[in-house]
Amino acid sequence: MSSFGFSVLFIVFFALTLGLRFWLANRHIRHVLRHRASVPAEFAPKVPLAAHRKAADYTVAKTRLGIVSMLWGGAVLIGFTLLGGLQALSTALLGVTGPGMAHQMALVVAFAVISGVLDLPFDWYRQFVLEQRFGFNKMTPRLWLADMAKGTLVGAAIGLPLLWVILVLMDRSGDLWWLYAWLVWSGFQLLMMVLYPTVIAPLFNKFTPLADASLKERIEGLMARVGFASKGLFVMDGSKRSAHGNAYFSGFGNNKRIVFFDTLLSRLDPHEIEAVLAHELGHFKLRHILKRIVVMFALSLGFLALLGYLKTQAWFYTGLGVVPMMNASNDGMALILFALVLPIFTFVLAPLNSITSRKHEFEADAFAAKHTDHRHLVSALVKMYEDNASTLTPDPLHSAFYDSHPPASVRVKHLTMAAA
Repeated sequence: MSSFGFSVLFIVFFALTLGLRFWLANRHIRHVLRHRASVPAEFAPKVPLAAHRKAADYTVAKTRLGIVSMLWGGAVLIGFTLLGGLQALSTALLGVTGPGMAHQMALVVAFAVISGVLDLPFDWYRQFVLEQRFGFNKMTPRLWLADMAKGTLVGAAIGLPLLWVILVLMDRSGDLWWLYAWLVWSGFQLLMMVLYPTVIAPLFNKFTPLADASLKERIEGLMARVGFASKGLFVMDGSKRSAHGNAYFSGFGNNKRIVFFDTLLSRLDPHEIEAVLAHELGHFKLRHILKRIVVMFALSLGFLALLGYLKTQAWFYTGLGVVPMMNASNDGMALILFALVLPIFTFVLAPLNSITSRKHEFEADAFAAKHTDHRHLVSALVKMYEDNASTLTPDPLHSAFYDSHPPASVRVKHLTMAAA
């Protein structure tokens, strides 16, 4: 392929992807506003009209912010690539570091820092304007800055050594570098699954053992019935940052732990909490987690193999506004370009992931209905939709691209059928 041909292909996919995302967002806004005036009939006895309208307004506000963020991100992408931003950054750093590993590391780090800084206004607005307006934000600016500082330090401590290993493999391990890099990446992902619950997550949140004896007994009874072993039941101080609620289990192997947001425990009754947990345990017992890991590893292997080919092609660089160095490594630049353009070429495939994810959600709901009363899960879901201001009337096509969970009405219908 010629560099001009790849430039044209990139521009075509960029325009199609941006246009599709813009169309989906506006379609979503119109659909939600059309249904704002009344609660869907199946939820009318349980969801107040005021809560339904709040969810609609919150959804529209988030989607409109997403449109602005998308357009800004598109402009930044073109600026980094076709307008020569990455080339200018590489040239500037080359004058300081000279060619070699230092230049590759500096280029990736500088790109990450610049990208993060460019996103900061949107992160700030999302937290302290949008979330604040709808009553969800509990963070102070000081905590927000502290989280950002800790996140940056943790990311650097973990990411820089991994980046160095990947770049060394790209430079010195021959044509099969991508296979060795995949093995390193896969091992790293598994290690993070083990370390995150006990090492990384406590740096940001406080986790305390579940103190409610009766609820603990109920949950342990459920775990015994389904054959799930956990290293503990914990409550996370989610209310420190947000009014949103959730529950999840994390860890891998013998390091699994169940975590409840304190906001969730304050809203749901014990029967509903048990039903929500049964759903999460369903993902584990039905091997959804394992299947997702396998798919993730398979996709990463395929993408790394593709990168292994692209990094040797001059048109891949020049078609994206970069002049590759002839007598030095371009590996850092290849990583950045690949990360930038991959979403442009793969966005259209997003519904495939949603299909699989929704299938797993239906199966986990059916599992919960088998081991608890499905009515408790329905009532818990309704409360969670209301508390999180999740719209009950998403646009179906927008939802197919963006939502890993089925729409509320579809999910409740399937739950009722599963319990029949």
